[in-house]
Amino acid sequence: MPALAEEGLVARVACRAGAPNGAFELRGHDGSLRGSGAFAQGSKTGTFIFWTAAGARSAVVPYDHDVPKGTVALWYTASGREIAKKLEAPYDQGSVHGVVRTYYADGRPRTQCRYEHGSLIEVEAWDYRGRALPEAQARGMAARDLEANSKLLAGLEAIIARNLPHCE
Repeated sequence: MPALAEEGLVARVACRAGAPNGAFELRGHDGSLRGSGAFAQGSKTGTFIFWTAAGARSAVVPYDHDVPKGTVALWYTASGREIAKKLEAPYDQGSVHGVVRTYYADGRPRTQCRYEHGSLIEVEAWDYRGRALPEAQARGMAARDLEANSKLLAGLEAIIARNLPHCE
């Protein structure tokens, strides 16, 4: 799971004109890399990558001026390694836009949805045995997945925000 434990995280980023600017690293108390990315004049820009305490990549989030833009990817992790992709979701201006795919922990497809600027247009979903779900159930599963993944991304952003240096 992409969640990061907050205890002992230390951010390394330069300050310029009173705001974070340049390469960003978030390290654990043991020095392990937990997150990396870049800031431009205080805004997240480019790709941020997150790792678990055990060293498994858990999330990739592209930003443009602090807003997710590009394909967000999440992974299931265990024993210090990625075990399966959890999510592929294209974002445009902070909203899902395009084909979003979610997966079960064993790698099998869970949902495939098409969104337009955050609105669900089409959906297919499968149960854990691979059987197609009726549209109403598929829409419910897609809504729950979107909510859970949105909370997870918000949590990653909050951890970055709480661990930034005070630039003056």
